[in-house]
Amino acid sequence: MSTFRSGFACFVGRPNAGKSTLTNALVGGKIAITSSKPQTTRHAIRGLVHREDGQLVLIDTPGLHKPHTLLGQRLNALVRTTWSEVDTIGMCLPANESVGEGDKFLIRELAQISRKPVFAIATKTDLVKGDKLRDHLLSIQRAGADAGLQWKEIIPVSAVSGEQVELLAELLVATLPEGPALYPEGQLTDEPEETLIAEIIREAALEGVRDELPHSIAVVVDEMVPRADRPKDKPMIDVRVNVYVERDSQKGIIIGKQGARLKEIGSNSRAQIEAILGTPVYLDLHVKVAKEWQRDPKQLRKLGF
Repeated sequence: MSTFRSGFACFVGRPNAGKSTLTNALVGGKIAITSSKPQTTRHAIRGLVHREDGQLVLIDTPGLHKPHTLLGQRLNALVRTTWSEVDTIGMCLPANESVGEGDKFLIRELAQISRKPVFAIATKTDLVKGDKLRDHLLSIQRAGADAGLQWKEIIPVSAVSGEQVELLAELLVATLPEGPALYPEGQLTDEPEETLIAEIIREAALEGVRDELPHSIAVVVDEMVPRADRPKDKPMIDVRVNVYVERDSQKGIIIGKQGARLKEIGSNSRAQIEAILGTPVYLDLHVKVAKEWQRDPKQLRKLGF
């Protein structure tokens, strides 16, 4: 009988390296926000990969970056805490970009962690052709050697086409300790529903906004209550949500002309929220200003950071 293994792995990499898309591909369902905006992930989201030979708890962390705010410092601290707690680490290096100084800084940091397997994952391989991929893999190998880091494996994957995603899951599980499953079969994440809903709305709010806005948006689910006057066979849940920004001008951008943008955010996220809750939803969105919340410890606490 084959051994069952279970444990934790995390993906690290600079912002926009494909960590969230890869997490979703391995889990087989959408649990992490994916956006073309860097530094979109703000929580360590846990995704569950169920296999016959093991159970992998995947932690998708924010991208490590040079912090300019208190929020940025806290996100970096979250990444480093996660590294110390997992069994195995995968570093994502997008194949369509060269290995840069930010990557090398991260590789040097990872080289300090002893006795923990570190995989180099060349992501987004669907965007490059033969020779370019080979050169990318060689530069990953060189960067590891220069930093004194012995990669467990260097593996090219495409989360979009699914190429080698199954192999990556196999390799990661093989590094975990022997032990029983940690979560029930079929569960995709241990995130509370409120967190997932807030993240879905934040993703919808990020679509098509200007660069300065993404970091200023925070979303908090205020309450979720079943509508009292509905018949048993036609339930509905009222979901009340506050979207926080830092300035009045940003509030205008989110609401849009005659509320058009806010309506769009609501309609773009409602179907996903209904899928999570398994019932029709009335989504009540409000936009509020919390001045400079990314720099204010009291407001960060209130918004859950």
